[in-house]
Amino acid sequence: QPSYPPYNIELTGEDKYRITMAVAGFDPAEIALEVNQNMLTVSANKAADNQEKTYLYQGIAARSFERRFQLADHVQVQSANYHNGLLHVDLQRIIPESMKPRSIPIS
Repeated sequence: QPSYPPYNIELTGEDKYRITMAVAGFDPAEIALEVNQNMLTVSANKAADNQEKTYLYQGIAARSFERRFQLADHVQVQSANYHNGLLHVDLQRIIPESMKPRSIPIS
């Protein structure tokens, strides 16, 4: 399992979740999100830097990546935003009315 970029998955409310990915060094235009059936794919392609640099130490990874998340049934991506080097993807589980439990009155 690749570990780049690091991410958190948190519960933000009843049937609401947030994936937070540390994507410092990427411009929001370099990041792509795609949902196909129950698979969320987050990818980024870092533009090549043509300037030659001499690093004494290079600890900041700015490489392209692709990370996939398997979404449970009825989980939908609600929004995505980028702030301070963190990509936040908000998810919500929306159960159709026909699948919710219902009470049957006894007559």
